[in-house]
Amino acid sequence: MSDCAVLIGGAVSRNGAARTSDALHSLLGILATFALCTAIAHAQTGGNNLAGEWRTFGDGSSTPRGVVRFTERDGVFTGVIVRSLVPGEDPDKRCAKCSDARKDQLLRGMAIVSGMKAADGEYTGGEILDPDTGGIYRSTMRLSGDGRRLMVRGYIGIPLFGRTQEWVRND
Repeated sequence: MSDCAVLIGGAVSRNGAARTSDALHSLLGILATFALCTAIAHAQTGGNNLAGEWRTFGDGSSTPRGVVRFTERDGVFTGVIVRSLVPGEDPDKRCAKCSDARKDQLLRGMAIVSGMKAADGEYTGGEILDPDTGGIYRSTMRLSGDGRRLMVRGYIGIPLFGRTQEWVRND
């Protein structure tokens, strides 16, 4: 961000002129530079939170299975299935094995992650649904340093008794 500070400082000291048009140009330069620096910082961190779309993968697989979109409301993140990436899979596939209110609901548009809150560099306190089995598990999630990978752990009881998948930010 120090390069941005230099750019902003340069825009402010525009020949020391006090004319209104120069002041306006300086202000516009500051605003444009700030917007550019903010966009660059956001792109470099990947947003640095769950918000956005993620490609999901099955256990031990490098083949993408679907896309989940996380949104945030009042500090709580929810993940909804956007689409399947499984070749030939019915786009109107339903959750036949779900045992709660999602029983026989369309997978596309279904919330499979709920209640996740940021805490100490992790996202905790929520649940995740495995639509293949209908199982609902407690969950913890951790972003990689660059915000491009998400380690998703579903478990029963304590995190020791669970499994982890790595999801990748979908650009």
